[in-house]
Amino acid sequence: MPIKICIIDTGSANLNSVVQAFKRLNYEAVVTSDTSELATADRLVLPGVGTACAVMSGVDKYNLRDFIINTKKPLLGICLGMQIQVTDSKEVPLESNDDVIPCLNIMPGHVVKIPDTGLYLPHMGWNTVAHTDHPLFDGIKQDAYFYFDHSFAIEVTENTIGKTNYGVDFSSAIAKDNFMGVQFHPEKSSKAGEQLLTNFIKNF
Repeated sequence: MPIKICIIDTGSANLNSVVQAFKRLNYEAVVTSDTSELATADRLVLPGVGTACAVMSGVDKYNLRDFIINTKKPLLGICLGMQIQVTDSKEVPLESNDDVIPCLNIMPGHVVKIPDTGLYLPHMGWNTVAHTDHPLFDGIKQDAYFYFDHSFAIEVTENTIGKTNYGVDFSSAIAKDNFMGVQFHPEKSSKAGEQLLTNFIKNF
């Protein structure tokens, strides 16, 4: 039986680059926000670009919250799709009176703005990832380069499986049970990104 990959559509990302990345690996990916179809998937991918507020609004607009939190299927969050797996995010709208945006709280952690250390923000371009021996990184060398584009990041936690330094260390990959997330964009990260997506399909 072919593996069914579903990309969760929260209405806050251009998902074609992720679809094309799987196509290059000879896998078809279905983009949907329909939980009945998502329930038939073998692998789930949760991308996100923009702001935490926008992604969380899409999660609730399409009634995805309970499905995502309770799924037992392997799930890979990309960029904001990683960030919303933790407790909360300080990426609040300028007009907001709130200090944080509550996220899915699948694993403990906080999203904070990368501190000003004199480096340009957003953190955009290629940077290295120092990773554990988690199966998501099988066959990927230490300090392999991946492509990043972000100004907020998850602090290093007990669930960190990859770290990157941009003035300070931050979590570039996290994992707990069937949930995984990467801050970088594997779909834009050449061979290392392809290997990571292949590992996600084959190792879980």
